[in-house]
Amino acid sequence: MSVTQQSQTPPLSRRFSVAPMMDWTTPHFRYLARLLSRRALLYTEMVTTGALIHGDTARFLRHHPAEYPLALQLGGSNPEELAHCARLAEAYGFDEVNLNVGCPSDRVQNNMIGACLMEHPDKVADGVRAMIAATSLPVTVKHRIGIDGRESREDLYHFIETVAAAGCRTFIVHARIAVLEGLSPKENRDIPPLNYPWVYDLKARYPELEIIINGGIKSFAECHQHLQHTDGVMLGREAYHNPWLLAGVDSEFFGEPDPITSRHEALRAMLPFIEEELERGVYLSNITRHIMGLFHGQPGGRQFRRHISENAHRPGSGIEVVLDALAKVHQPAPSPAREAVI
Repeated sequence: MSVTQQSQTPPLSRRFSVAPMMDWTTPHFRYLARLLSRRALLYTEMVTTGALIHGDTARFLRHHPAEYPLALQLGGSNPEELAHCARLAEAYGFDEVNLNVGCPSDRVQNNMIGACLMEHPDKVADGVRAMIAATSLPVTVKHRIGIDGRESREDLYHFIETVAAAGCRTFIVHARIAVLEGLSPKENRDIPPLNYPWVYDLKARYPELEIIINGGIKSFAECHQHLQHTDGVMLGREAYHNPWLLAGVDSEFFGEPDPITSRHEALRAMLPFIEEELERGVYLSNITRHIMGLFHGQPGGRQFRRHISENAHRPGSGIEVVLDALAKVHQPAPSPAREAVI
């Protein structure tokens, strides 16, 4: 990153962040999110240490400088591999490296990745310790409040204390347990009940730690409620499906001007980036699937989505598909500060 880019990048803050989501928080969605908010901390999809070490490292770590501040989320448990990937994160310009201890899928469990690691806090601590030694970047952990069979407050306290002793100061807590047997990853995002008081309790019990709350948060009003008890909020599905919510973040949570005044302006600002990606050989549908929610709830929004769905996948589809879709949505849009607070 150049000195100019560094001077233009806002300081990293976890007061408001967008969660790492597989297949969703790609560079294309993150570029849109950054147009809408300069201050929200963005996270990559989870990338496994094996993919980075044995796969196409540059492809997995590719991002646009406009995305900063940006955190890389890693999946893994081997300390040496995590340390190597933490060094890669720093070399590629990321602002934070995060360890996934929350993904419940069978595939990652079989590789000792994700939520199953809550049963092995010493292993998590070893990985965190190795990452901290390998990089100057902040090393954080995202985890659940428990897993089936280890879902007591005492188990959670033991996990936090063990990992904190290794040097981790920031814990991003999804306020649900993960059920590792019997529920799919999708079901694990909905069926286990939310338990926000347990996350609040962590901040009260460990005031020296930074505690970020995640899970089921849908509105700014809810964010402010959580911020009375925690250091930050992380939104996932709501930020993806209704990205215009992000357009009010800077004024609402940081007291700074919002960078975009309308959805039309946001999409037009994204057009040069879309053209660059098309020139790189990226299919239009791989980009446009991440902008489908931009006109959520707006007159013409359904026609916008339909036009893109029916045309972006066609061979040779280009920027004209986006422009034609945009023409189906009426202006003006309300100001982001009023509209985003739902």
